[in-house]
Amino acid sequence: MEKIVKPMSGFLALIICLALLPVSVWLFIKGGTTFENGGNGTLLIVLGVLAAIAFFFFIKGLMIIQPNHSRVMTFFGKYVGTVKDNGLFFINPLYGTQKVSLRSENLQGQTLKVNDKMGNPIEIGAVIVWKVGDTYKAAFDVERYMEYVKTQSEAAVRHLAVSFPYDNLEDEHANITLRDGGDQVNKILEQELTDRLQPAGIVVQEARIAHLAYASEIAGAMLQRQQATAIVAARTKIVEGAVGMVDLALKKLSAENIVELDDERKAAMVSNLMVVLCGEKAATPILNAGTLYQ
Repeated sequence: MEKIVKPMSGFLALIICLALLPVSVWLFIKGGTTFENGGNGTLLIVLGVLAAIAFFFFIKGLMIIQPNHSRVMTFFGKYVGTVKDNGLFFINPLYGTQKVSLRSENLQGQTLKVNDKMGNPIEIGAVIVWKVGDTYKAAFDVERYMEYVKTQSEAAVRHLAVSFPYDNLEDEHANITLRDGGDQVNKILEQELTDRLQPAGIVVQEARIAHLAYASEIAGAMLQRQQATAIVAARTKIVEGAVGMVDLALKKLSAENIVELDDERKAAMVSNLMVVLCGEKAATPILNAGTLYQ
């Protein structure tokens, strides 16, 4: 479990280091000069060695933490705590430290080729925004947490793809599809990623489907199918409108006594109107110089 610690400021230790370095150099020089003059400079040399050791002791304990970074500290294999404050600090020089970034990071997942719920091969890719929330889990519960995030994110996207159909062409009763799901699909992906990355102490801030398409081997066939569906829907609308217009025309002619039509003439009129209204090309009028029955 993560434990936040606040070590002492490192500015005093820095001042001591800046003082010890010239003192140790002066003691070495003074001791050497004493030996050259025939005196005993052993004590000065020993004091210089001690000052140098103290200098390296304090300099080893200094630690600088940049904003949105942290240090995980251990003492001979035992977890001591995590420092999340930024600045200059002094810690036990025997502590081992590990840097863990707390900044948000983007993961642009590669485009995966998988089968959707209906077995159609599709291409899908996602963009994920994440950051480390628990430094203890990221440092000790998983091996190389960044690779863990990448692998588990790919697995989550694959699981999402096989859980829903690409669209509702084959499954008309599907409440959620990958193409039309929108924010709902993204929320499901975020929850899936949160559950998978929780053991590594990762917080998922956002997850979005960045690429979604049929695989190249069926893309042409699916496009033709979508076009056919659109054409059928358009034709249905045209026929419904044409029937209404024909019915309205017959009722108006009958109500205003413009012309009396028997069943055969009505059938011919309906046929002509349906051809004109439902045809893809403009109708070409033909002048009849005789009667309707010739």
